[in-house]
Amino acid sequence: MDAGDRPARLAVGVLGAGKVGSVLGAALAQAGHRVVAASGVSDRSQRWAVERLGVQPSRPDEVVAAAELILLTVPDDTLPDLVAGLVATGSDLRGKLLAHCSGAYGLAVLDPAVREGALPLALHPVMTFTGREDDLNRITGISFGVTSPEPLRPIAEALVVEMGGEPVWIADDDRALYHAALANAANHMVTLIAESEDLLQRIGVEHPGRMLGPLLGAALDNVLRLGIGGLTGPVVRGDAGTVRKHVDALILAAPEAADAYVALARLTADRALAAGLLKPEEAERLLDALGGNIWT
Repeated sequence: MDAGDRPARLAVGVLGAGKVGSVLGAALAQAGHRVVAASGVSDRSQRWAVERLGVQPSRPDEVVAAAELILLTVPDDTLPDLVAGLVATGSDLRGKLLAHCSGAYGLAVLDPAVREGALPLALHPVMTFTGREDDLNRITGISFGVTSPEPLRPIAEALVVEMGGEPVWIADDDRALYHAALANAANHMVTLIAESEDLLQRIGVEHPGRMLGPLLGAALDNVLRLGIGGLTGPVVRGDAGTVRKHVDALILAAPEAADAYVALARLTADRALAAGLLKPEEAERLLDALGGNIWT
């Protein structure tokens, strides 16, 4: 990156010094920027403002007044109200970089502040943060979904690089689909694995995580390297009888899990068929076993 593309050392404010805000603020501080103020609603956020960011908790208007770059690291559902509140209280936003870290929102959520002179950025770290001390190390090498007006793109991307991440440009209109793809992979994976662990525990498996770990590690490696070509299991083999046994067993043990299994098996069969991994006649047998139509 050219030196001219690097942002000057900025005074950074964090509105929401929670799991994400405290980590990103600390990463910017490590890059040479100065965290000058932070706010937090919960006791934990206020404690992290002190412990991780080195500042005493402040009111949101004080954070805005002190900072040149303001991170809006609050839950998605509260982001619009936060932006509206900053405008309603008369915070001076002129020339301030206002960066939200939501995956689902694009730039429109910042429009009220932009009309008051703020410069909008969307910098979404593609990582799960748990509040543990090792969260800061997790952002090294991760992707950030970056959206901004074109003139601000060098600044947005430079900030991500300085935090140790890799900027990946996401068009504003694609933010919702981008975030849905991430949530579908990461969040639903957790649900599926937790459900599988519960089922294994029911039949007496003492350490289901130990059993699943190597299998899931190999499956993840396969799909990241090979895409759908890394698919294994009864669906891609066309083993309709085995799939039917799975469905019957799940209906008895966990009906809600059976519904999820059928939906995912249909999607798996559809993708395998489209990729030429499954023959049409095998797909028909799977259709009967799943009790629905995969040809839509």
